[in-house]
Amino acid sequence: MALRFLLVLSCVLGLPGLLGPHGPAAAQPGAKVLRVLAWPGYADPEVLQGFTQKTGARVELTVVGSDEAMRQRLLANKGGDFDVFALNTAELQQYIEQGMALPIDLQRIPNTRRQLPRFRELASIPGLSRRREGQLRVFAVPYTYSEMGLIYDRRQITTPPGSLQDLWDPRWKGKVLAYAGGTHNFSLAALALGQAQPFHIEDSRWPAAVDKLVALRRNVLSFYSLPEESVQLFQRHRVALMYANYGMQQVHLLKAAGADVGYVIPREGALAWLDCWAISTATRQPELAHAWINFMLEEPASSLLVTRQGLANTVSESVSSAPQVPLRWLEPVEDEPRRELLWSRIQSGDQPSKVLHR
Repeated sequence: MALRFLLVLSCVLGLPGLLGPHGPAAAQPGAKVLRVLAWPGYADPEVLQGFTQKTGARVELTVVGSDEAMRQRLLANKGGDFDVFALNTAELQQYIEQGMALPIDLQRIPNTRRQLPRFRELASIPGLSRRREGQLRVFAVPYTYSEMGLIYDRRQITTPPGSLQDLWDPRWKGKVLAYAGGTHNFSLAALALGQAQPFHIEDSRWPAAVDKLVALRRNVLSFYSLPEESVQLFQRHRVALMYANYGMQQVHLLKAAGADVGYVIPREGALAWLDCWAISTATRQPELAHAWINFMLEEPASSLLVTRQGLANTVSESVSSAPQVPLRWLEPVEDEPRRELLWSRIQSGDQPSKVLHR
């Protein structure tokens, strides 16, 4: 998921003070235990309760709030501390390469039939599958996603913005918010420049991408990191336009705060993160792990993503996303350290000529 603040919380079903003295659903003594690693809001107490009622298994839920925190938890014991975990398709690659993600047996997850067609075509989603020994093996099942679209203040912008180029429009100088992450911003710049591969910038195209981001720095009011921070800045400074790294989650927060905002996907398409459920190769409960993924594609888990978290699920069409909208699912980039280094120079105020060569 796209959240970047650090939050690590171990939530055991039945933990006093959080879920009541006996938990939302008491598992039988000696019941099997499923260890789940996920993001905030992915498995609310009533979801845990439903799974326990259905399977009799106790759930140990660990919640993380950043990709870095997830890496620490998973790599600490080669995935041995968890049975099933949620992560985006770009992050999934390293766990497949290190042999930490178990191939999924889709026959054990019949609820994939409930998913929208584009999420059932797993071979077409980059990073979900690998061909091994002549067979296509799937390593994760899509669960939730969000596009990185444009949020605008309806009072200031009466005609919805149609292009990423609006972020650079001098009419909105000092009234634009953008995301602070260098890796995503170089992909944004590449997409705005019309490059076919925003996650793989060729050497000859780095100067243009740097120039584009320096121009963005000059046009924005500020760069935010957290969705809550973006809401505060948006309202305090009467922002007109914002690049929504967290997509509909930010729309949800802004509307809850009383803002009159619209949300669009620009004609260039949008970067998008797709979070999936994967199973650890060190799982103690492979059958229960498959049952968990199957259960998470049912109600109420899928609907709560929409109504409570402002996210999209993979079983019902999102208001913001028509099937024809081109989405670029996040992929591993060509050189993440280089992107972050150059972005730190851009943010510090360097001129384009110094960013690449100092």
